[in-house]
Amino acid sequence: MNLKDKKVLITGATGGIGSSLLKKFNGLGSTIVATGTNENKLNNIKEKFPAIHVEKFQLSDHSKIEDFIEKIDKQLGGLDILVNNAGITLDNLAIRLTQDNWKKVLDINLTSSFLMCKFAIKKMLKRKTGKIINITSIVGHTGNLGQANYAASKAGIIAFSKSLAIEYAKKNININCVSPGFIKTDMTDKISEEFKKTLISKIPSGNLGTGEDVSNCVAFLASDMANYINGETIHVNGGMYMS
Repeated sequence: MNLKDKKVLITGATGGIGSSLLKKFNGLGSTIVATGTNENKLNNIKEKFPAIHVEKFQLSDHSKIEDFIEKIDKQLGGLDILVNNAGITLDNLAIRLTQDNWKKVLDINLTSSFLMCKFAIKKMLKRKTGKIINITSIVGHTGNLGQANYAASKAGIIAFSKSLAIEYAKKNININCVSPGFIKTDMTDKISEEFKKTLISKIPSGNLGTGEDVSNCVAFLASDMANYINGETIHVNGGMYMS
């Protein structure tokens, strides 16, 4: 798996899975730009991985995404790989879910991911090659209590990724998804032990996944080893959901 000197943009880099993605691609010798909104965490990334470029950017500002991709393309001298990992949750039961919270989740998770893909593809077309990996979620396939907005956004990513894969396959651009199940992160560490036991009882492997489980899969899809894989969703969930 050779990703040395590949030019990579990773969104949502300050979260648990994002940190694992940075570690993986950095270890494989890639040139990386990491984005997020938390300045302190971005500074921590810079201290931990001096070779990684960090950029604070708010994905919800859709009008600035094209200029942002242009900036990253110039900064890296091209763009080989885009990993759309950023996302938010604003959970509530459907009858209590406000229209504003529905829109916020779709704006950041779905629309921002699409626009990042759109403008990255324009750059990749000039290089006649590229890999895009969109991080979705098991709930985009199964649904989940109190997450109608989040599930819809993740299912939408899967659908548009298939469409883009069809459109640009002949241009040597591959678009795939990785769909994590329940992964051990700071967020899942806050779940009560009782609820965690209930979750784990539904996972055939009997344990939560790790960020490295996800980053291993993403790195594979970003490499030449996955050149004939396009429009697919690879599930990383310990067997909790089998498509």
